[in-house]
Amino acid sequence: MSSRALRRLKGKQRGQEALDLGDLVPGEGPEPEEQAADVGEEEEELDEAILQPTKSSNRKAQKNKKNLSNIYELICDTEKATTDEDTVNPEEQNGDESKEKSDSGETEKRDAQPETGAAKCQSGDKAIKKKKKKKKKKNTTGEKQEVAGDDIDALLETIEQSNGLTLQSEGCGGSDNRPVLYVEHRNLNPETELKRYFGARAVLGDQRPRQRQRQFHRSTWMTIPKDTWPRFSRPGISMTLLESRDGLQYFTFEHSRDYQQIQFKFLDSVESMDPNNIVVLLQMNPYHIDSLLQLSDVCRIQEDQEMARDLIERALYSFECAFHPVCSLTSGTSRLDYLRPENRAFYLAVYKHMMFLERRGCPRTALEYCRLILSLDPDSDPLCMLLLIDFLSLRSREYNFLLRLYQDWEVHRNLSQLPNFAFSVALSHFHLSQEDQTESKERERLKDKADLLLQNALIMFPGVLMPLLDLCTVQPDAAVSSHDFFGPRSQLGQSPALAELVSLYVGRTHTLWREGGVLLWLEECVREVLRRVDIKDPLVEDCQNKRKQRYQSAPLNIHRHVILSEIKEATSTLPLEVTTQSVMGFDPLPPLDSVASYTRPERQSVGASNESTLSLFFRSLLPNFNLQGEPMPQDDQEVAQAGRELNQEVNRLMVAMRDMLANIQFQEPPREDNPDRDEGEWD
Repeated sequence: MSSRALRRLKGKQRGQEALDLGDLVPGEGPEPEEQAADVGEEEEELDEAILQPTKSSNRKAQKNKKNLSNIYELICDTEKATTDEDTVNPEEQNGDESKEKSDSGETEKRDAQPETGAAKCQSGDKAIKKKKKKKKKKNTTGEKQEVAGDDIDALLETIEQSNGLTLQSEGCGGSDNRPVLYVEHRNLNPETELKRYFGARAVLGDQRPRQRQRQFHRSTWMTIPKDTWPRFSRPGISMTLLESRDGLQYFTFEHSRDYQQIQFKFLDSVESMDPNNIVVLLQMNPYHIDSLLQLSDVCRIQEDQEMARDLIERALYSFECAFHPVCSLTSGTSRLDYLRPENRAFYLAVYKHMMFLERRGCPRTALEYCRLILSLDPDSDPLCMLLLIDFLSLRSREYNFLLRLYQDWEVHRNLSQLPNFAFSVALSHFHLSQEDQTESKERERLKDKADLLLQNALIMFPGVLMPLLDLCTVQPDAAVSSHDFFGPRSQLGQSPALAELVSLYVGRTHTLWREGGVLLWLEECVREVLRRVDIKDPLVEDCQNKRKQRYQSAPLNIHRHVILSEIKEATSTLPLEVTTQSVMGFDPLPPLDSVASYTRPERQSVGASNESTLSLFFRSLLPNFNLQGEPMPQDDQEVAQAGRELNQEVNRLMVAMRDMLANIQFQEPPREDNPDRDEGEWD
């Protein structure tokens, strides 16, 4: 057996394989004798062979549309084949036509065409016979080879146009064509971001061997189940598809009857003001959502961050196991109505998980969860994620995403009228202008645009500057602090709603402005703003009129966001009607038009012996006081009004006591072994 025949049997030189391997069925390959033809018939068959690739290429393009994996093989193979100086038409190698060869010294190399199926398993004698017969029909047709090369290029263009995907576009990700709120599954895992920072070895450690021995858990995207968790069983939560409209799917969570009874017991435990009752309920029902959320807040207040985070992850795992098969976290087409109480727990669980990730040092992962929450109801935005997404984008250095969101939503959302977007978009342009890979002309353009945007933001919201410099521990220049535009009048003249937005932005993002280069840039823009104010720029008066007409009252979702953020600068600006009502961690500030699928049964009146101490105290002061809010007789309206006023006063007292306990700092007494202690210090 010759070396050429051995190379044919071993399948070498894969660059000259046929375009579509699906046509070669094992056991049905063409025999070498069928490929032989008389030399006198070559010229008659040549015209048909030239037209053959065009017809077969259309058929192969249709087959490749159905199988994307074959496209990858096709691109790889054709790239190898087209790198040679001369290309052999694969259709001519497997057809009944005669084989055409060039006069270069590569005749043997072109004859060694690998085949699949039975053609690859032919005996050595048949291969030798085939070689002898093909040597008799050696002929050169450069025109024929050019047609084959053109056919491959045309086939590739057809595939690219029909599928819209090539190997490069699939690898690069074509993110510009995706929706602005597109969510990637891999970015929901904080380990992806930690691996990018510290490496896989430092993050995973010895986790891989242990995972082989752990019990089986359902595969989830948002959380990874832990072996320390209780055994999971269906807690009674399910997801239902309500309707599909305009390419969107509207889902809702539902509670079974057993879960509703557990929910009623949870509400009783909350009213008892005793966290131990919630712990007992959670021991009986380890995956009850509201109990996990409420107990997580208790653990966080007690500075047990690990347990608080673990409880939130357990709640997310319970939710994800109840997902509808059609529900997709990444498409951005799934909707959850916040008006339904069953859906609010999912919003809050994802929000609390996002905040834990941000404090953990994973801002990119937190940004992905922020986009997820916003995609669930982008029109209403019940948790007001637009006040947070700019901060997470800047922290994770996703400047292009923030600019794209601003450009896409500015027309119908008017994002420039929010202080956080007005300043963060300018800061994004500034950071992009400072990147090394940016060209000089593009860098100058971005810097000029950043200057203009920051100046306009300072003119529109002058009350941001002084609190921002105060938190950055920067002493402002006398010319700035004494100017009426940035002085105390700028803060006192703000409406309560605007003051709430400004305090929220300054308290959250002041750390992003502490960098030396950013402060120098801010100083330059402030001086330019003062110059524009002194020359009476028309924009100054226009912005002043806008501030007077807008920001009259903040909607409920902004108050809800401020409460969840727990930023002291912002919570101090909440209106009195918000601070005087009780705020529950499992459902802060529920919507006034809630859609309840089931209601809590009325509680039977209990005797005085079963009432709490606080209720007995109030009843001793006002005999007609009713803590449960039962209807009063008409003749006792004045007494009921007094009781409601007393209840508001007690709520204010509870808020003041909570703030006082949060700010208490205990000073350790001096140690006994301190030789410098004054003997009369404790006398």
